[in-house]
Parts: sequence; structure tokens; C-alpha cells
Amino acid sequence: MANKFFVSPAPHVHGDLSTTRLMGDVVIALLPALMVSVRVFGWNVLAITAVSIACCVLFEFLVQKYLVKGPATVGNLSAVVTGLLLAMNLPANIPLWIVVIGAVVAICIAKMPFGGLGKNIFNPALAARVFLLIAYPVQMTSFPKPTLEGFADAYSGATPLGAAKAGLVDFASFDIAGMFTGAMGGSFGEISALALLLGFVYLLMRRVISWHIPVAVIGTIIAFSAIYGATEGGALVWQMPLFHILSGGALLGAIFMATDYVTSPMTTKGMVIYGIGIGVITMCIRLWGAYPEGMSFAILIMNSTVPLINKYVKPKRFGAVK
Repeated sequence: MANKFFVSPAPHVHGDLSTTRLMGDVVIALLPALMVSVRVFGWNVLAITAVSIACCVLFEFLVQKYLVKGPATVGNLSAVVTGLLLAMNLPANIPLWIVVIGAVVAICIAKMPFGGLGKNIFNPALAARVFLLIAYPVQMTSFPKPTLEGFADAYSGATPLGAAKAGLVDFASFDIAGMFTGAMGGSFGEISALALLLGFVYLLMRRVISWHIPVAVIGTIIAFSAIYGATEGGALVWQMPLFHILSGGALLGAIFMATDYVTSPMTTKGMVIYGIGIGVITMCIRLWGAYPEGMSFAILIMNSTVPLINKYVKPKRFGAVK
């Protein structure tokens, strides 16, 4: 008898869920962070976001139509999510032509050559961000000063991570409350921990993601930075974990990037291993690496380990004794 069972690439969606609905929920979850960034950095944020999304959708349509020559996939909103996440990983003053190049890398290099959604090895938005960081380091590391009151002039125009890395200020001098609400420099999607956590709660309620990867990433960063802080001074045991969670792309990466269905493990145990790896690599880069931020590199490195994690960390087969 002919085999009537077919296995398709991830993501595997069951029940009444659809890729379009899941991607739509991700867009909704990112809206609070986008609104905060508009309030902090101005309307240029919307221009960057619009160009990024439009280019990602356009390039995916063109590649699908003229190169892959399969059914159109832009309707599933995955290109919209890629464009939105790419934009939120960029400075608010980035030239728009660089945004276009980032969209080309995300769609035409990191996603579609592998076969499109469900087949790419690396997170497309992060692959584009890292490419832009290497190709255009000046533009990618020049951040505008937020307009909210209370932002310290000591690190005006720089991210808290960059200022700390350069030794301009110490961890105890940062306004933790301001960092929580958005009064800091950085890529415009990562500045408000409060907005990102609201998105996290929404995704959990909608069952779009599970808590395992974000908690594993953040928990590892807390433990790693607390241990390191204890060696530097008693007060830093709690100051360093708060600083490293609220600054940079820790929350944006842990909640929205590391949890990408395609590039993250399938099992709960695998997710925890994956999240711990991201947290450890992030802190190693932040504390001893050349870059002040390490989340993007950490996620991409752990993306490459996902096939091995899925191979060796498997659920017990139904009926198996061991």
C-alpha cells in the first residue's frame, strides 16, 4: 500500500492554529515596544519600520515568484515579522538605505535560499543585524539620545552596555527605573523592558510561545552576572543582574528572537539547554568580548546547535521502557 503519510519541515502547527495567526500575535506583542520607541526617539522610528517591513515583504514576493517559483508566502505574515524585528534591532537614526540592505540579507540570504519559512537555519532578522554590524559598524553603533527626562548625560548617545564596557560609568550609577521604562540608548526595540514584558505576557496567554527559553536565558544571565558581581563587590550581586537584564537586547532577544519556532529546539529539555547556552555566551561576550552586546551572536551560535540538540534530546517514545 502506498505511503500516505507526509512529513513537512517545521513549524508543525496542529489544531486551529495557523502561521498567519501566530505571526499576527507576534506583531501585536511587539506594538507596545514600538509605541514606546516612537515616544522616546520620534517619528523616524516609524519610517525605519515601514521601510524594513515593505522591503522584506517585497523581496520575499520577488524571490518566491521568480526564483523559487512556488506559491506566494507573503500572506503568512512571516516576512512582516522579520521586517519588524529587523527594524527593532536597529538604531533610530540609521540611514534608510542600510535598512534596505538589511532586508536583502534577511530575506534573500538568510531565509529564502534555504527554502523559505520552516527551513532556514538562522534567525533572518538577527543574521541581517550581525551583517550590518560588521559591514557598517559606525552607523550601527551610533545611537541618538532619548528625549525622556532623566537620561544621564554621562552616556548620552551611547548604550548603557557600551558606556559600562568603556569604563565611562559604573553599574551603580545607572537609573534602573529609567531603563525599565525606556530612558536609555540602544536599538529602538530594546529600550523598554516594561513594554517587552507586556508582549511576553501576551504571547504566553495566546500560547504562541512557552516560558522555557526566555526563562532559561534570563535566569542564566542573572546567575552568571550575580556570581561575577560577587567577585567584584557585594552590592554588585544585585546591581549587575538588573543591569544586564534591562540593558541591551536581553529581553528582546530572549522573548522574541530566541523563541523563533524554526530555529529553536522542539523539546522542553532542548529549549532549556538552548536558553542556557544563549545566556552563557551572551555574558561571556559582554564581560570579556570585544563587543558590549552579545545577544545576537549568542542566538545565532545556538541556532547552529539546534539540529544536534533535536537529535540527542528526544522525548521518550510512547510505550518505550527506557
